[in-house]
Amino acid sequence: MARLKKHLGRYVDPRTDFGWKFYFGREDNKILLIEFLNSLFHGEKIISDLRYKPVEHDGDYEEMRRVVFDLHCIGSDGEVFIIEMQQLFQEFFKDRAVYYTSRLINKQLARGKKGSDYYLPEVYFIGILEFDMDRNGSSGISRVTERPYFYDVALCDKLTKEIFYDKLGYKMISLPLFNKQPEELKTVMDQWLYLLKHLSTMDRLPSFLDKRIFGLIFEIGEIGKLTEEELMSYEASLKHKRDAESVFNSAKKSGEALGHAKGLAEGKAKGLAEGKAKGLAEGERKKALETAKAFKEMGLPIADIAKGTGLSVEEVEKL
Repeated sequence: MARLKKHLGRYVDPRTDFGWKFYFGREDNKILLIEFLNSLFHGEKIISDLRYKPVEHDGDYEEMRRVVFDLHCIGSDGEVFIIEMQQLFQEFFKDRAVYYTSRLINKQLARGKKGSDYYLPEVYFIGILEFDMDRNGSSGISRVTERPYFYDVALCDKLTKEIFYDKLGYKMISLPLFNKQPEELKTVMDQWLYLLKHLSTMDRLPSFLDKRIFGLIFEIGEIGKLTEEELMSYEASLKHKRDAESVFNSAKKSGEALGHAKGLAEGKAKGLAEGKAKGLAEGERKKALETAKAFKEMGLPIADIAKGTGLSVEEVEKL
């Protein structure tokens, strides 16, 4: 079997389930995840090491939903990280992020533990999204920022904007909103986001990316170096991604077509109603003019005619 296939490109796409875990979910390559997270925190905190933890968590009760994270890690200072790659738009993604962090926080205190010790570790949710999280304006807030693709969320006082609790955070990236060109990449985070978005179409490590940070990705990510089993898994993951996107786009187009048809129907109905109302108004006006003309010929006072027909004195005088 040919090792390289045209439709696969040269490098594994990190925006597939396989690619995301291939680059960031393996102990051998954890330096990549460490570097990526440090670029997002940008000095807010320095992550020196990570331990991978189980990604599947059952509820404490039978009726509680079982959750499965893409990646779940513990930092060297005890911080907890949930890292998710979300390919398709999900209406309640924010709810899901809060639910995931709540489940992990809930696990930090053993059931039945007595006392007032509620010390909790830092918990962070990292979301890499292939959609605009607020594309429908669901937040009701206009985000005026130089980085519309980056959501850096913490619990704040709404009046003073001061951080109320600094041990819970959400960092979200909407990749479709990141449109910087190579000459515009100013930070390491910029380079990471550009790489995530374009790696699958590259054929070599470009000079504008830091080789010390990204060299490993280009070294391990060559599709020609995958084992047969890895290649099959990657192809299946890539097909799943493309199929899901196709279904989503078809549904979106159908929805847009339905909306267009509905708009035309509503517009036609509105036009008919307005036309009918306009016709009735013109008919009533014509009738009023004819009545006023007859009253004027009968010699009735113009003021009385105007009052009786709803016309102005000027309109009656012109008859």
